[in-house]
Amino acid sequence: MTDSRICVGALSGSFGVRGEVRLKSFCAEPEAIADYGPLWTEAGDRSFTLHITQAIKTGFAARVSGIETKEQADTLKGVRLYADRDALPVLPDDEYYHADLIGLEVRDTGGALLGHVKAVLNHGATDLLEVTGPGIAEPVLLPFTMQAVPTVDLTTGRIVADPPEGLFPEV
Repeated sequence: MTDSRICVGALSGSFGVRGEVRLKSFCAEPEAIADYGPLWTEAGDRSFTLHITQAIKTGFAARVSGIETKEQADTLKGVRLYADRDALPVLPDDEYYHADLIGLEVRDTGGALLGHVKAVLNHGATDLLEVTGPGIAEPVLLPFTMQAVPTVDLTTGRIVADPPEGLFPEV
């Protein structure tokens, strides 16, 4: 996979017996995933176009190009789907694709290095930046809010954080 692609969803097996798949969309507007095609596998060795057929409890049922049978749909379980970055909408200044945040260094407001963003998680309430680095035994989950993260500078590859007291070990 290249940096020119962003993960926008995942397939979670077959839906029914006619070759449809279960689709989880990671897009802000979930139905828009079908508009960003073709979508690629993580390795970039296969591409698909999608047609959403209906909303279901866990996301969507969809038709995928080249998939005609339940057995073929089952082989796609766990496949993550990536869209070309230039097919995605340009984000407002205060919004970021998760892929752009991973790897950024995190410094406190005094300039001390706290660590680097390993992952971006969301368990319902707000995004959390998983920060790892020297002196951090267990990853720290930094709330990705304007209060805790006042500055994100993609150009310099740096986040300035004002974390709640005691969140990070003393530097």
